Order: sequence, then C-alpha cells, then structure tokens
Amino acid sequence: MKGKKNFVLRIDDEVYKALEKWAADEFRSVNGQIEWLIDKALKDSGRKKTETKSSAKGK
Repeated sequence: MKGKKNFVLRIDDEVYKALEKWAADEFRSVNGQIEWLIDKALKDSGRKKTETKSSAKGK
C-alpha cells in the first residue's frame, strides 16, 4: 500500500463505542475498522476501483 495520511477525527462517544464493538467483533482495531468502512464505501459508490486478483498479488 502507498503512504498513509494522518489526520484528527472528532467523533461522538456513542459512535466510537459502536465502532469499537464492531471492530472487536471482526478482530480489527478501531482505526482498521474505520479504514475498512471508508474503503468499502468508496468501492460501493464507484469512487474507487476494486482490485483484481492479479493486481492484488502484484502481477
């Protein structure tokens, strides 16, 4: 993966607690869960191309 951008995110306590539970249920960190959700939303909306199996393997 290319470089990652750091930024501050202010989020409601209840939303954070829900994300924390969801992340734990899927064995991810909260940061990883947020990153996964954003990536999925971008792909679902057609704003990010999905990787093909060959490109995912670096071929």
